[in-house]
Amino acid sequence: MSVVTNTTTIGAIEAPSRRNTELVLLAFAVAIPVFAYLNVGLAMDGKVPAGMLGYGAGLSLLAGVAHLVVRKFAPYADPLFLPLATLLNGLGLVLIWRLDQSPRLIKRAEILFGSYSPDAPGQLLNSAVGVALFVGVLVLLKDHRVLQRYTYISMALALFLLVLPMFFPAINGAKIWITLPGLGSIQPGEFAKIIIAVFFSGYLMVKRDALALASRRFMGLYLPRGRDLGPILGIWAISILILVFETDLGTSLLFFGLFVVMLYVATERTSWIVFGLLMSVGGAVGVASFESHVQSRVEAWLDPFACYKDSGACEQIGQALLSFGSGGTLGTGLGQGNSDLIGFAANADFILTTIGEELGLAGTMAVLMIYALIIERGVRTALAARDPFGKLLAIGLSSAFAIQVFVVAGGVMGLIPLTGMTMPFVAYGGSSVLANWALIGILIRISDTARRPAPAPAPSPDAEMTQVVRP
Repeated sequence: MSVVTNTTTIGAIEAPSRRNTELVLLAFAVAIPVFAYLNVGLAMDGKVPAGMLGYGAGLSLLAGVAHLVVRKFAPYADPLFLPLATLLNGLGLVLIWRLDQSPRLIKRAEILFGSYSPDAPGQLLNSAVGVALFVGVLVLLKDHRVLQRYTYISMALALFLLVLPMFFPAINGAKIWITLPGLGSIQPGEFAKIIIAVFFSGYLMVKRDALALASRRFMGLYLPRGRDLGPILGIWAISILILVFETDLGTSLLFFGLFVVMLYVATERTSWIVFGLLMSVGGAVGVASFESHVQSRVEAWLDPFACYKDSGACEQIGQALLSFGSGGTLGTGLGQGNSDLIGFAANADFILTTIGEELGLAGTMAVLMIYALIIERGVRTALAARDPFGKLLAIGLSSAFAIQVFVVAGGVMGLIPLTGMTMPFVAYGGSSVLANWALIGILIRISDTARRPAPAPAPSPDAEMTQVVRP
């Protein structure tokens, strides 16, 4: 008698990596800005712009390097993050270059500063450094759970970054920048939003059970216990101090809004949202009553044409509203608008007005939809994450991104007072580009961990099959 033993091992189902899908989407994400670049050149000068091939090659190189790193170090990550960020970054470069060609801006800069220096080359360099930071995040951060070890260190670092601008002179009425020799102006708040999300994730993962407890019910809401109000009162006080001493409405809204959203996600208590909204409104009204810079922005928001000739804030908001109105549904066409009348902020705070005027309502909605897709993929990553810290960190980063888009777009469109923050990836600003590429890198790392197939289980006795063959 002979015995033949066959042993089979049931492994994990191999999940698709979707890297080829990402590569195809990246090709479109590069082609669309290159086509827009060509469109601007033809509209403004009637000929193909001389730098089109260089721009296309540079953007393709950055996208290609980022894709290869994701393919190597995060093969199971969501395939939409990188193409969407590349598309926004590429469109931002085109819009900044388009404003660089404006005779009005060139003349104004020559009058004020004696010379004119275009911003597009610097933004392309910022984008290259941002992609390098993105690569560094994926290569060095093997597991996002490592960040949990630095919960309280991240809190101290975030507070340091938020307080640091207080010791530097105000720029355009707000103390949100620091100036370093050889590096120019840096906005620490852009990096602080990521570090704050790390701190909140680590803190709420430990304290969420205590924060979810309620002492009594009032008008359908579960009121939190008095001793549990400490964290939200502390965060509220810090955000108010930022608003008072740095006159920075945007960072204050981002800081406090991020904490309230993450607190709600961690505890599932609607009462925290209600308390957060009441405290934010109360604090903003109180500060606006005595802080002149915030007061002027509120006045410009309420009636931008009443103080059009007296206040720079009113002039910018008024020009932005006129720009959106002249764009209509389909826009005037790339390179054929007048959003450069806004002045120095046209390529920063108000770059969305160029989209609104030259691409119209349709183009504005398309750009906002790209932002919405990034946020949606971030929330999906949070739902798919296998660990509580990863869930909170993904939802925190997505919320910070969403709040920033809302406060910038809302301020420019007149929905809320102007905040002075920059539109992620699209607006001119090195700090913003670097921080948001790092944010995308962390989301890709969490997504890769969430989508990665589980390791194959060890062989069990049930997996062995013995067949007996008789002579």
